[in-house]
Amino acid sequence: MNAKKTGVLLANLGSPTAPTTVAVRRFLRAFLGDPRVVNLPRFLWLPILHGVILPFRPGKSAKAYRKIWDDEKGSPLAFFTRQLTEKLAARFAGQGVLVDYAMRYGEPSIANQLRRFKEQGVNHIVVLPLYPQYSSTTTASIYDDLVCELNKWRHLPSFTFISDYHQDNGYIAAVANSIEQAWREHGKNELLMMSFHGLPEQLTAWGDPYFHHCQKTAALIAGQLGLKGTQWQLVFQSRFGKAEWLKPYCVDTLQALPAQGVKTVDMVCPGFAVDCLETLEEIAMENKSLFIEAGGTDYRYIPALNDSDAQVNALVELLEQNV
Repeated sequence: MNAKKTGVLLANLGSPTAPTTVAVRRFLRAFLGDPRVVNLPRFLWLPILHGVILPFRPGKSAKAYRKIWDDEKGSPLAFFTRQLTEKLAARFAGQGVLVDYAMRYGEPSIANQLRRFKEQGVNHIVVLPLYPQYSSTTTASIYDDLVCELNKWRHLPSFTFISDYHQDNGYIAAVANSIEQAWREHGKNELLMMSFHGLPEQLTAWGDPYFHHCQKTAALIAGQLGLKGTQWQLVFQSRFGKAEWLKPYCVDTLQALPAQGVKTVDMVCPGFAVDCLETLEEIAMENKSLFIEAGGTDYRYIPALNDSDAQVNALVELLEQNV
């Protein structure tokens, strides 16, 4: 009988291959063309995507990517995911466990990484989407891509799909500890804001648990830090389009706070395992400017866990339950 050989696949969203209009357009075409991401009928959405969004938005997004792009490493999301994978692989070395990563949009693709596992003799696959909170727009899309490839195989491996870890003790402690470390180094501001990527409100009515997962994560982190209700706030960022999205909106809240007497803010994004465009450009740069222009005096972004030892330890503990 063949010995069990496990392949762990970390899955993330992906990013453009370069901070250029052409590369960003290619990425957005795949991302925004996913029915899981935009839940409108195809006959309504595709003309908008190809006729309105793709001709104009990629240029603006490319400028944003250039603000955070590393000339040697490339996209922060890509290189932090890669470095996190390498550190996890080192921790599982010698245990019959292979660790690799894939992107839902772009390369390396989920399909190619699954085939690579097959070539290496893997007969049990553990898939961990790097989205702590489950959403049909992200986690379920990775599952779709996974099953799309496995449906072509004659001999299916066993596989485990970790759909979320929004209240995992190791993850909560790691985020809380990163906040405490930032406070020790830079001091503590009046309000801790926890910002999560927004989604249309309608998805919650349809049964998507994302909103409740975000609430639970934020409450657990606040509890770990011993914060009172007036010392922290949950908000949602990156609103897109005219539909009602999850509230409160991050931008509106930041612009209102100084008039309410809150002039200093610490910002953290617990829904992002690694930093990316939405955290480094939107949250750390654009939203900081909005807060200062509204009368705020200090705004500090606390980085994602990225490839830190705390993140590695938390994910090792999580994966060991499934390997």
